Amino acid sequence: MIQSSLTEPYRILCVVGARPNFMKMAPIMAAMSALEPKIEVKLVHTGQHYDVAMNHQYFEALGIPSPDINLEVGSSSHAVQTADVMRRFEPALDEVKPTAVLVVGDVNSTIACALVATKKGIPVIHVEAGLRSFDRAMPEEINRVLTDQISNLLFTTEESGRDNLLREGIADHRIHFVGNVMIDTLRHNLARAVPISTIVADAGRQDFLALDKGYAILTLHRPSNVDDPKILRSLLETAATISKRTPLIFPLHPRTRATIERFGLAHLLATDQILLLPPMGYLEMLGLMKDARVVLTDSGGIQEETTALGVPCITLRNNTERPITVDEGTNTVAGQDPARILAIYDEVMQGHGKAGRIPRFWDGKAAERIAASVLTWFKKGCQSQ
Repeated sequence: MIQSSLTEPYRILCVVGARPNFMKMAPIMAAMSALEPKIEVKLVHTGQHYDVAMNHQYFEALGIPSPDINLEVGSSSHAVQTADVMRRFEPALDEVKPTAVLVVGDVNSTIACALVATKKGIPVIHVEAGLRSFDRAMPEEINRVLTDQISNLLFTTEESGRDNLLREGIADHRIHFVGNVMIDTLRHNLARAVPISTIVADAGRQDFLALDKGYAILTLHRPSNVDDPKILRSLLETAATISKRTPLIFPLHPRTRATIERFGLAHLLATDQILLLPPMGYLEMLGLMKDARVVLTDSGGIQEETTALGVPCITLRNNTERPITVDEGTNTVAGQDPARILAIYDEVMQGHGKAGRIPRFWDGKAAERIAASVLTWFKKGCQSQ
């Protein structure tokens, strides 16, 4: 049972598992540490994303302290990975004895750690609650719905999140609209973004932007896009067509690189107009996005970041769990149809892309609102506010 009254010191156990979690957790940890009375913050890294060099790069760039506990789970099937996180997280809970567990986003680590905490009677706080694609074929959608159902305190990034949660039976007093912590991180780091000139020079392609046509960015990683050879071929052919007009930068996710090689599709990218890069660190990716003419992506986070940057975004999916980026931002959902993707691209190149506006509470202060709300909640014994 959740305690009816709590005394200081308050201790919160924050969970990260994949790189998008790092961008969300950095401002939250900073805001929690700045409170008075202080909330003691402990960090668990589940190791769901297990590239040590990339993880270190993100932690260093975002100023996140080294994890107090690393579960080192690694890659596996969804079921095995979720089970391994649960099995290894329980001893961490017993060791830290937190007042609450805070999870972010929708990865397997999010639902796994929320489940363990709930089973042990420890309150769960979910940041980025209420987002819905309404596509149960997406593993992330299952993680979102289930995590929200067992969370005690739910923080939403956009106002549609509350409607989704209320419709699913979540009590209104548990829901707090605070804004988007991803944008906190973006605003804090924008001046530190690595310039595009440095990135292309480091890649040995100083000539890449010589024609001054600007550039486009492509990112692909979702199974629905990269695991089917027909769909992947179609998207790569579309990207090659775009590159004939606008030089295209394509940071390759390891999963995507592997499937391109497995399906024998690398020749589709063999042109000087496409610059293939390894996975980018946060500051490098921010530098790429902020000056791009257009971004084509299947990433939810990039949909939000391009809206904040005012850069047109073409989403290569049939839906989005971030509708505010479409309704108010710069995002257009194109799906996987080459004709539609190219039509939207043409509109952007002709200056008719969405101008968009910055959504409410995407002001760089979401983490401060979260921290203040959590402290009030703790003082009330984790009861409704």
